[in-house]
Amino acid sequence: MIRRNTIAKKKTTFVCQNCEYHSPKYLGRCPNCGTWSSFVEEMEVAEVKNERISLTGEKSRPMKINEVSSIQVTRTKTDMEEFNRVLGGGVVPGSLVLIGGDPGIGKSTLLLQVSTQLSTIGTVLYVSGEESAQQIKLRAERLGHIDSEFYLYAETNMQSIRSEIEKIQPDFLIIDSIQTIMSPDISSVQGSVSQVREVTHELMQLAKTNNIATFIVGHMTKEGTLAGPRTLEHMVDTVLYFEGERQHTFRILRAVKNRFGSTNEIGIFEMQSQGLVEVLNPSQVFLEERLDGATGSAIVVTMEGTRPILAEVQALVTPTMFGNAKRTTTGLDFNRASLIMAVLEKRAGLLLQNQDAYLKSAGGVRLDEPAIDLAVAVAIASSYKDKPTNAQDCFVGEIGLTGEIRRVNRIEQRINEAAKLGFTKVYAPKNSLQGIQVPKGIQVVGVTTLAEVLQQVFA
Repeated sequence: MIRRNTIAKKKTTFVCQNCEYHSPKYLGRCPNCGTWSSFVEEMEVAEVKNERISLTGEKSRPMKINEVSSIQVTRTKTDMEEFNRVLGGGVVPGSLVLIGGDPGIGKSTLLLQVSTQLSTIGTVLYVSGEESAQQIKLRAERLGHIDSEFYLYAETNMQSIRSEIEKIQPDFLIIDSIQTIMSPDISSVQGSVSQVREVTHELMQLAKTNNIATFIVGHMTKEGTLAGPRTLEHMVDTVLYFEGERQHTFRILRAVKNRFGSTNEIGIFEMQSQGLVEVLNPSQVFLEERLDGATGSAIVVTMEGTRPILAEVQALVTPTMFGNAKRTTTGLDFNRASLIMAVLEKRAGLLLQNQDAYLKSAGGVRLDEPAIDLAVAVAIASSYKDKPTNAQDCFVGEIGLTGEIRRVNRIEQRINEAAKLGFTKVYAPKNSLQGIQVPKGIQVVGVTTLAEVLQQVFA
């Protein structure tokens, strides 16, 4: 849709760059979100009368759903299967994809590799507001072959970018990054709320009108959220987070919103000298450094989107040296860990109130589904009792407040993944095992209470 303004007047306002709170005067602290020194003076256009017309020049009207014509979406697949999986099967023409991540995590490297692969299929326009064309070419040559249908454009003016898009008519567009692009129609500085919103709206219009698959890079704040207005995530079709730690070589591409596929799907990559390399068997990677006979360790089969992954949960329980016990989690939800420790103390008789507890998921993967509860509880009990678990056992199940083991979804896929990696026993909720087919070489133990599991594991 195009908005045609008939009457407009400009006025000055102060906008919080964190939450978009508007104020007629400058404030040192935002009364809405509490952020200090976040107000920026902006010129906004107050629209008095808007007339909505369609892109073809016709006014839109309500239509019955059976009158709307259907379309067949053909996805474009890249050579990176992990990237295709996260997008839901490939790149959708006309889609708008936002990729966010910390500085230096590898967002530009990922998109440059994807661009070189897409350039063999169609025309790619790579717009950079942070690097020169020479810098991008130097990095692209290090990553691999560059096709002739790959255009580089170092520009930050949205009006110039739009004119070049109309000339080249690319099939794929990459904007790196959205915070560096500015619209001359908005008087505020680059990266402000008004600039990000206006530029994204124009890119969305270009993508939908010209059927251009568009990828835009967004920076992350220190709180771990995408910089700019929250409306940015609502405007795009897909939101991907590129996660990882600079000290580790593994990177995780996670989908948190996807109009064309499953959410919470992940793709795992390893950063090497020639760029990002796919990790096709992440379960083996996460478990290859596990020590045999170590206490405080348990294996869980977690579901990331449609993919089962085996991960290691580690716990270290030690007597506290202060009045209040300390709890620390890495890659696990803090409140969930506290709840599990309370259930262990109340239902299993473990005295944990005077014990410091340090919990983490090994390998850098974040575990946040309910099915990891049983593995977390077993790891805590193993460290507390100083007894190791069997290296060939894994645990799946949600723990209730009364100590019961509740059912989880896709239990058959989880068991098959454990059997494929050589595990011989799976502790799973008894109510989830009805009608499933157990593969050869693995024993499935149906359990109903947490106390029952601890008794069998540490008998």
